[in-house]
Amino acid sequence: MKKEILRFDCINKIKTDKSSLLRIVLTPNKTVEVDPSGKMNGRGVYLTPNKATLEKAIKTKGLEKALGVKIPEEIYQKIGRYLIDESPR
Repeated sequence: MKKEILRFDCINKIKTDKSSLLRIVLTPNKTVEVDPSGKMNGRGVYLTPNKATLEKAIKTKGLEKALGVKIPEEIYQKIGRYLIDESPR
């Protein structure tokens, strides 16, 4: 049985399973990228891929604080493409 890998969601301040989070990376050449594979080189931070978390990240500038750089609007748009639908079934 594989051990569950936990990572810290930098926006909601919770530890959760790595597979349920989305990784955002500050690459060595100082660009910010969305890393769905979780294997890009660079400083990575994690967030829960849902609309509420994305809105909170934009409002509080949580990703900017965690990575220490300004996040371009197109990165937030890229993150939006990876959001998980939370609508009730």
